[in-house]
Amino acid sequence: MTIPQILAEAREKMQKTEQVLLHEFGGVRTGKASATLVENLMVDAYGSQMRLRELAGITAPEPRVLVIQPWDVTTLHPIEKAIQKANLGLNPAIDKKVLRIVFPELSTERRQEFVKIVRKMAEDSRVAVRHVRREAIEQLKKTAKAGGVTEDEEKHAEKEVQKCHDEYIAKIDQHVAHKEKEIMTV
Repeated sequence: MTIPQILAEAREKMQKTEQVLLHEFGGVRTGKASATLVENLMVDAYGSQMRLRELAGITAPEPRVLVIQPWDVTTLHPIEKAIQKANLGLNPAIDKKVLRIVFPELSTERRQEFVKIVRKMAEDSRVAVRHVRREAIEQLKKTAKAGGVTEDEEKHAEKEVQKCHDEYIAKIDQHVAHKEKEIMTV
């Protein structure tokens, strides 16, 4: 592998880590309804585990209401059970052929719990970014040992990896601050 390939791969992996974090943040409840909160819940349907988004349409007709409309009415009760098992603090109500979830106001304690969850997710992402940096630096050293790369080029590439690492750690910190503010806003 060449130095530009190693750098591009490291940047791509760090970017994917950031995207995964943002997707996970979508599943953390704030004061408003969001389909991302329930779309990946696993539901026992048709004799196997399926994601909720594969079984139903999920909409938010009002800021604090989610409506889940299964494509097959027989999956209504399994979907309800999956939401209750997920321990999201939500109580779905069956209304004819749809499930309605009304989001209650969050208590201060519950908001602080969500902030802790968000911080844990962010720390996991920081660890993943550091891991990518370590792998990239190891690859650079192997490439340098194999020859064809000067010591100066290796050091410059390591600085580039570090710069990329710092950039993504800063982005993660920004996302965390934004999500915490969103959660704590009443």
